[in-house]
Amino acid sequence: MYYLYAIAAFVVVLFFSGIRIVRPTSRGLIETLGKYTKYAQPGFHWIVPIIQKIYLVNVTEQMFSAEPQIIITNDNLNATVDAQVYFRVKSDEESVKSAIYNVNDYKFQIINLARTTLRNIIGTLTLKSANSERGKINNELLNTLKEETGKWGIDIVRTELREIDPPKDVQETMNKVVKAENEKVAAIDFATAAETTADGVKRAEIKKAEGSKQAKILEAEGEAQAIKLVNEAAEQYFVGNAQLLRRLEAVETALKSNTKIVVPGNAELINVVGEMAGILPVVK
Repeated sequence: MYYLYAIAAFVVVLFFSGIRIVRPTSRGLIETLGKYTKYAQPGFHWIVPIIQKIYLVNVTEQMFSAEPQIIITNDNLNATVDAQVYFRVKSDEESVKSAIYNVNDYKFQIINLARTTLRNIIGTLTLKSANSERGKINNELLNTLKEETGKWGIDIVRTELREIDPPKDVQETMNKVVKAENEKVAAIDFATAAETTADGVKRAEIKKAEGSKQAKILEAEGEAQAIKLVNEAAEQYFVGNAQLLRRLEAVETALKSNTKIVVPGNAELINVVGEMAGILPVVK
């Protein structure tokens, strides 16, 4: 009787110890005595303990850092370079088998392959071109990893170059160069603005001078026209009486300038003006 209980207990323990649950994020390979026998999809699986073993493989997208490393660029500068690699194991049976049986440790292999590829790529570039061609470096790294890991059942999703840092002294020099270039651009912009302002002032002064010139020309033309009219009048009405015309002009000037004239008490105002102009007095 006790044997039956012992056998039943053993069967129960054996059954529960052989239960394996494969999650949707994983796939499994079941081996029997070291030989592949079954592909385990997500769900419930039972294996014979000790005799069988299941190996689970994560098929979700994963990210690993290639870890910072110092790379000598083509212009003999030591640059600290770091990158990230995003990949996943394909979920079909052959790809999962390749990730387990075709490479010893695909994670470790991918990291080292990425580091080696970065050294090969950046070693042919100058530090300046490496910083300005990050997209090109990412593409070359991605293509190389895809080609090399194709037989491992791995899908390289993308690669990202995190940093390309030059030595501290070189970085300080580069910062000074950038600052000097920015100051140069600012100085050129300021000079251009000042030149534009000066041109505007110059054009305004020219316009002002042209206006003044035109006003003087018009004023001179007006005076010339007035003189012409006076001369025509003189020729028409004062022919042979130049002295009389001169006296009239003198009287006009005197009166216009508010000149004070002393008139004798026994004289008529019209006679005084007439005498100043050289005209015979009016007889009462």
